[in-house]
Amino acid sequence: MKNTVYILSFLLVLTSCSDFQKALKSEDTATKFQLGTTLFEEGKWNKANRLFAQIVPEYRGKPQAEKLMYMYAMTFYNMEDFYLSAYQLERFESSYPNSEKVEEAGFLAAKSAYKISPIYSKEQKETIEAIEKLQLFINRYPDSQYLSEANNMVKELDLKLERKAYEIAKQYNKITDYSASIKSCENFILEFPGSVYREDIFFVRLDSAYKFAINSVESKKQDRIKEALTYFQAFKKSYPKSGNMELAESMNTELVDLQQQFNTKS
Repeated sequence: MKNTVYILSFLLVLTSCSDFQKALKSEDTATKFQLGTTLFEEGKWNKANRLFAQIVPEYRGKPQAEKLMYMYAMTFYNMEDFYLSAYQLERFESSYPNSEKVEEAGFLAAKSAYKISPIYSKEQKETIEAIEKLQLFINRYPDSQYLSEANNMVKELDLKLERKAYEIAKQYNKITDYSASIKSCENFILEFPGSVYREDIFFVRLDSAYKFAINSVESKKQDRIKEALTYFQAFKKSYPKSGNMELAESMNTELVDLQQQFNTKS
């Protein structure tokens, strides 16, 4: 009995493969459309995609074009070819604005862009583009069933940009480019006022300013000490119970002593 089942299954696969190959080589677009639709419904995205790719130009302007273009775009999404799914889904959305699938296509186009976004340590051009596309979807479909997921993706991408900017500021501090670190921290505070890294960035700014001041040439040291002291006051006011407060107080003490030395000399 088991052998019979295996044989029947094997023959079914052979027949299926044979039908696909015949359709692939056929000149009959209707056959390709019909089999491609069947394969799409069975979740055989790669095979469906190969058939659809052959007939897309032939169906432009025809009644079946909307269904074909939707399925074609979705094969790329389901194959996780997100560059092409983003392009094809956006193309569908603009070509068929009255389609019942237009909202879904718009969301999945934006989600494809989200999927393309790289890890935080890499260049974030795609992340910025994904945020823009998701925000455009949110604005266009404020009552969408996909709204919650879209908002969550935006938050995740925003956090990735924050992490990138935070790590850049820390890296400047690490390589002793204190001026660049301070500037990066200032930009971060302005750009991400509600960031989870805000306390850390306040401390990195103070630490960079402190090191910048004590390692400066004499002619610039006094002004830089004054600047570092203002950053200490900002850190203390904003985060009085910070785990870095003891270290910050130590920096402040040293800076005050140096400032007094300058005042004594003058």
